[in-house]
Amino acid sequence: MPTKEKQYKWRREDYQENTRGLLMVYTGHGKGKTTCALGLMMRAAGQGLRCCMIQFMKSRNDRYGEHVAAEKLGIEIHTMGDGFTWDTKNPAQDRETANQTWELCLEKLHSGDYDMLVFDELVYVLSYNMLPVAEVVDELQAARTSQPALHIVVTGRDAPAELIEAADLVTEMREVKHPFTAGIRAQRGIEF
Repeated sequence: MPTKEKQYKWRREDYQENTRGLLMVYTGHGKGKTTCALGLMMRAAGQGLRCCMIQFMKSRNDRYGEHVAAEKLGIEIHTMGDGFTWDTKNPAQDRETANQTWELCLEKLHSGDYDMLVFDELVYVLSYNMLPVAEVVDELQAARTSQPALHIVVTGRDAPAELIEAADLVTEMREVKHPFTAGIRAQRGIEF
């Protein structure tokens, strides 16, 4: 029986030849966008695919449950943000952080080293006009052209029309009921 490494190497070669990469967008005001992307990465990693997530807004100083789990699965995660905020106190700093994070995204996009890239919270950055939507969509499309088997996942509320139009799959999370509105605080293993 072949070793796991040889099995995955064979699968990856076959995968590259027979896979059409997808651009997937998880958007909406409901909970679960990042969680959905993490689930996809877990599934992909289980198939031997190389995965990387870059988080735009979550604080680089925090360590969430997904970081611990990802390490165990060999999934690369880069948390680049200054902390999640709806009402920024320093827009110039937020733009600078968004640009630095996007530079890392471009590095990973152009590397050819991955089968799945997740740009978590990129949609927020686009909807707050911290990055130009047209340029971001062009870069995503160019990467898909040069790496036809690459899957790209983008998350965040209020996805712009250009991104929705370019995507192969768009799922909108809709909040029906949330424990926070009943005064229940964030729960370990659920929100972090």
